[in-house]
Amino acid sequence: MGRTDLPTAQQEVLHRAIRLEWFTIAYTSVTIVLVALVVGNSQAMKTAWIEDMLSLVPQISFLMALLLIRKPPTRRFPYGLHRAMGVGHLVAGVALLSIGGSLAVESVIGLVTAEHPTIGTVRLFGVTVWLGWLMIGVMALIVIGPFFYGPAKMKVAPKLHNKVLYADADMAKADWTTNAASIVGVLGIGLGLWWLDGASALFISAGIVWDGVKNSRAALVDLMDQRARTYDGGQPDPLNALIVQELERLPWVREAAVRVRDMGQVFHVEAFVVPRRGTLRAHRIEQAREAVAALDWKVQDVVIVVVPSLPEEAARTGRE
Repeated sequence: MGRTDLPTAQQEVLHRAIRLEWFTIAYTSVTIVLVALVVGNSQAMKTAWIEDMLSLVPQISFLMALLLIRKPPTRRFPYGLHRAMGVGHLVAGVALLSIGGSLAVESVIGLVTAEHPTIGTVRLFGVTVWLGWLMIGVMALIVIGPFFYGPAKMKVAPKLHNKVLYADADMAKADWTTNAASIVGVLGIGLGLWWLDGASALFISAGIVWDGVKNSRAALVDLMDQRARTYDGGQPDPLNALIVQELERLPWVREAAVRVRDMGQVFHVEAFVVPRRGTLRAHRIEQAREAVAALDWKVQDVVIVVVPSLPEEAARTGRE
């Protein structure tokens, strides 16, 4: 990953994450085909089908970004290509937001115009079967996969500090709601409650839009260089405070502060130190840089800046 080799533990986790993503792509591709065979005229089923196709975007973004972030820094890209992971996160978010919004509008129009969808019958092994039962059976069957790979991804995402993987896991966790809503919509048509199908489609669309909003916002603020936060974006990353503590342990440092930016999966650190004396040897600065780099595998680049006073925008504790 650029100039930084992943530790053995993270390499093993990354390989597991890649296998999970390929498995998810294969599983989702099968579900897309199955749903396409029974989708019928149900708006809820059509929306769930499109949501399945959209769910491939985070996995593809993750795998493509991995190909880029391994390239070493160059003169053209002196920080490496780690931002590719953040760009992939943004692409996934925008895709969910735009298509989810379009589906929501379509669902509202269907409800306002009082469209009455119908579900016919099919001949299966010589028996006439209501297509709705096949729809319900397929949606109940395909929900099994996310219950496996969703929690599995949720375990590996923190170890890799990967927000795309976390977003993918978070979406998989909520897949059962999509399947349940589509089943409710199909049953509504069968019971003559036509509006349940449109309402279920709107519920699924709202979930897609919300996923798009969350992911787009998280990706944008990282690309705009907000202070590095945890993998779920919940709070400032503890590494901010740990770096300051490590620097202030050095006997020649009076006080220190940092600016840490999240490059997508690794951090770029600018550390500001106020020395106790006016004269400072170069080897001490290099020792400080090495000490910060050794704190965590995520520290990709470290810049130590000697200043007479700390800049206001730099952080000294994890709570700032």
